[in-house]
Amino acid sequence: MRRKEFILHLIGEISSYILDGDPMRMVISLHQEEDGLHLSVMDDNPHTDEEIEQMEKDLNSQKRPELSGYYGEMSGRDLLGSSRLNLLGWQVKHTDVTRTSSGIKIDFWLGGDRFDSQRFTIPDKDK
Repeated sequence: MRRKEFILHLIGEISSYILDGDPMRMVISLHQEEDGLHLSVMDDNPHTDEEIEQMEKDLNSQKRPELSGYYGEMSGRDLLGSSRLNLLGWQVKHTDVTRTSSGIKIDFWLGGDRFDSQRFTIPDKDK
């Protein structure tokens, strides 16, 4: 999958997941570098601690980059909830799910070994 297609795929899948919760607000931010990228998605829905923990677990499942193309094609199908998140988790380097004052923020980190995710953050205005 080419870089642009892969990014569009990630944005589409996580947007679909977030929109299932019918938020009033969803914000998507993308920061690209040569050897990696940071995709951040925020919503304004309440989420339980258990839901956030499960999302982070699903999105940080064992990485399977050799299957990303195959499963990337599948994830556009009628998959829901953790199945959709597991497929996304197989394709990214790391994901953080954090509570914000109005909802959650999901940070996706993709990149090679040199990619330093600490350089790319969206500060939480509450901090």
